[in-house]
Amino acid sequence: MSQHPPRDKRDPLARRKERHTPPGLRSSALHALSARAAAGRFVLQSCQDCGAMTYPPRDACPQCWGELVWQDQARGALVLCETTIRATTDLYFRDHLPWRMGKLALDAGPTALAHLHADLKPGDRAEMHLMLDKGGNAALFALPAGGRPDMDDRQWREFTVPVKDRIVLVSDARSAVGRAVVKALHSAGAGLIFAGMAPPARAADLTDEWAGLDRVQTLPFDITDSSLVAEGISKIAGPLDIVINTARFVRGGRNLVDQKRMMDIAVLGFMRLSGACAPMLAGRPAGAFVDLVSIQALAGEVGFAGYAAAEAAHLSLLQSFRHDMRAQGVRVLSIFSGPSDDEDYQSVPPPKVAPARLAREVVEALRMGREISCVGEVASDAMERWLADPALFVREKNL
Repeated sequence: MSQHPPRDKRDPLARRKERHTPPGLRSSALHALSARAAAGRFVLQSCQDCGAMTYPPRDACPQCWGELVWQDQARGALVLCETTIRATTDLYFRDHLPWRMGKLALDAGPTALAHLHADLKPGDRAEMHLMLDKGGNAALFALPAGGRPDMDDRQWREFTVPVKDRIVLVSDARSAVGRAVVKALHSAGAGLIFAGMAPPARAADLTDEWAGLDRVQTLPFDITDSSLVAEGISKIAGPLDIVINTARFVRGGRNLVDQKRMMDIAVLGFMRLSGACAPMLAGRPAGAFVDLVSIQALAGEVGFAGYAAAEAAHLSLLQSFRHDMRAQGVRVLSIFSGPSDDEDYQSVPPPKVAPARLAREVVEALRMGREISCVGEVASDAMERWLADPALFVREKNL
C-alpha cells in the first residue's frame, strides 16, 4: 500500500491564503440558467412569439417583449475576437489574472462573451459549454471543437475538479460500487486514494483487484460510527481534495431494524461524514464532495418505502450542504442512479446499472464539473418525468 506523500513544510504562524469565490449576484433568469447548466445542458431562451434566440438571459424577449422559454441548442460557435483581462477589482479574478475572454457567434443565433480556452484564437470553431463556477453560477466557456478538454488549461480547471494527482477518500470501498470507484479513480491518475473499510477486516478484502495497487491505502472507516470517522480523518493527516460517499444500505419492505440502519447510513452517516470533511475540503483550491444518491429519493416506492424515505432525507441534507459549501468554493456533486447490478438489488429485474459504469460517471462528473448527473435509463427517465410533472410522476410511480 502507498504511504501518504510527505507534507510541505509550512510556517505555522503564517496566515492561510484566503480563497475567494466568483461574484454571486445574479438575476432570477440567470439562476434558472444555472439550474439547467447544473445538469450539463446547453440551453438558450427562445421567444414563443417571434422565435428569436437571446443571450444573456432576460425576463422578456428584447425584440417583441414576448414570453421566453428554455430550449436545448447546438453547441457550435465561431470565435470572432479575443482579449486578455489584466486588471480587475474583483477579489476572485485578481488571484487568477491574466484571464482570456472572447466574443463568439453562436450557431444558435446570438453573439456572446465567453471564457476562452487557451488553444482557441479568432477564426477557430469552438464548442460551447455552460459551466458552473465555484460560486454555483452558470458561465459560458468555449472549448476547441471536436477535442477533449485540456486539463492543463488553468481557466478550464477553475470550472472543473481535476482527479489527476489529487488525494481522494472513498467512504465505503468494500461494496461493489465502492470497489469500482476506487479502480476508476486509480485509472484516472489520482495521487492517493484512501479506501474506507468498515471493521472488522475480512479475508476477502485481500483479494480485491485494487488491493495491491500503488496509490491506494485502506483506512478503517465507518460513517455510522462518529469515533471511527474522526479517527479515519485524523489518519489522513494532510490535504484532502475529494470525498466520494459510496456508503449505502438497501433493503426492501418495512422492517424497523433495517429502517434504522438505512437512516443511520443515509442521514446521520452523511451528517457525520460531511461535517468531518468540510473543514479539510474548504482549504483546497479544487475541493469536491461527491455523493451517490438513489433516484428513489424523488418519490417513494412501495417495494422500497423505507429506503426511499432515507434517500429523500439524504437528498435534502445534500442540497443544504451544497449551499453551505458554495461560499467556500467547494463543489458538491450528486450522482443519481437507479438499481445497480450488485447484491443490493438482487430481486430487481433489469435494466440495472453496472458498478463500473457508475464509477466512470463519478470521474466524468468531476472532469466536467457537473453538479447533477443521472446514470442509466431508469434514473434518466425518472428525472425527466419528475421535472416535467412531479405530482404525476409520484402517482404513476405507485400505481
